[in-house]
Amino acid sequence: MNATELQKLSYKELGEKLDESKEELFNLRFQLVTNQLDNTARLKEVKRDIARVYTVMRSQEIAAWESQQEEA
Repeated sequence: MNATELQKLSYKELGEKLDESKEELFNLRFQLVTNQLDNTARLKEVKRDIARVYTVMRSQEIAAWESQQEEA
């Protein structure tokens, strides 16, 4: 997923996406250790997806905080 697709998701959906990605990363690491992983590049992709989700979540938190400050 790219960042523009992630920005369209709600905070709750981002949390679900984060959980899915973390679970996939765990499974990939497990496959790597047991020598069952065919595509090792997928590890890097999933780590980057997790970082993207964290970045979008943080930007939404900042936007919500700024809008709250403007109201006060």
